[in-house]
Amino acid sequence: MFTQALQDAFNEQIKHEFYSAYFYLQMSAYCEAHNLFGAAKWLKVQAGEEQEHAMKLFDYVLDRGAQVMLQAIAQPPATFTSLLDLFQQVLAHEQKVTALINRLYELSVKENDYPSQFMLQWFVNEQVEEEKNATAIVEMLTLVGSQPQGLFMIDSKLGARTAKS
Repeated sequence: MFTQALQDAFNEQIKHEFYSAYFYLQMSAYCEAHNLFGAAKWLKVQAGEEQEHAMKLFDYVLDRGAQVMLQAIAQPPATFTSLLDLFQQVLAHEQKVTALINRLYELSVKENDYPSQFMLQWFVNEQVEEEKNATAIVEMLTLVGSQPQGLFMIDSKLGARTAKS
């Protein structure tokens, strides 16, 4: 049975996933305004993925016969000191989301909810990939510093990202 505690926790996670979409979309707008079109595209694709994650949770709650209760989403940050600063915030954000997913998984274990544990395993694996990607970008940006040629090369590489199928 889907307990009230799990319903509340899943609804909270839906909010966090929609916030993530806003977070990345705001960052995309910032990059677009600063002529970092590759990073803007990467972040826009990421925003779409986060929306898909929210909807995956949304549908799961409904499939379990529980109630979805959408919550207010906070305004994300809109200014950054550099592309490195922006992606450092991406990494910190993904680390926070990992902690949230882990807590939700722990609750599903405590509540002996095996279907939720099984479903959340996908999110646990996804967070490994999210942190790996963010870390790699931060490391590349750290290596090139503020060298225009390096930033141009990384921006071009980021622009090659396509949405997952």
